[in-house]
Amino acid sequence: MSQVKRFEMNAAGRDFAVGDIHGHFTKLQVALDAAGFDPAVDRLFSVGDMVDRGPESLDVDEWVLRKPWFHAVRGNHEQMTVDSHAAGRASDQCGMHFINGGQWFYGLSSVEQGCYASILQDLPLVIEVETDRGLIGIVHADVPRGSWAEMIGALDGPAAEAEHIAAILQWSRKRITDENRGGVAGVRAVIVGHTPLRQPAILGNVYHIDTGGWMDRHFTLLNLQTLECIPPINPKLHWDWEATA
Repeated sequence: MSQVKRFEMNAAGRDFAVGDIHGHFTKLQVALDAAGFDPAVDRLFSVGDMVDRGPESLDVDEWVLRKPWFHAVRGNHEQMTVDSHAAGRASDQCGMHFINGGQWFYGLSSVEQGCYASILQDLPLVIEVETDRGLIGIVHADVPRGSWAEMIGALDGPAAEAEHIAAILQWSRKRITDENRGGVAGVRAVIVGHTPLRQPAILGNVYHIDTGGWMDRHFTLLNLQTLECIPPINPKLHWDWEATA
């Protein structure tokens, strides 16, 4: 399984990214309809965390496997699902997953759990999308190095280093807690989720777009060609963040 999945330029339609979904696919579809999303030509890229917390986590297979225009990276909640299944029901991993919204998974049969775990395990950690204005990178949480190429190279390096890089890609909030505006070299923009915000935050060329659509807020769609948000960023709002697992 490749940790990086690459997509050529979309010459026919638009490309969008969306923040954490957390089992709210119906609400996501409403946002797509409002944006005039056309599944015949447009593509949607998810920053991961499609499962847990919401009522429709079971629909993740429908979106990942049956919507050819939908593509996702593996977030920390997908990883918790995979790790819990591998470790067994009595493990600490299962307990952590359960209290962080994974209840949907433990009502399934062992066969069903295996199917979902396999689907989520097959997701890449990194997506690259070519646009006419440059390369867009998509990860769940953060890029652990100042260079995109160095991060990609480290994923193919020694196992211990690759595991460390993967953990940062899926779990880190250091950039946003430090308000680090240094950016990532070698890529036009990096799109991440993981940390719920009142509105999108742009730190250097890193776009944080989890605006709590899975909570009582809204999904933000980011046009990868123009880097414009739907709905637009409100300059009167601060991007206060809140930590969740």
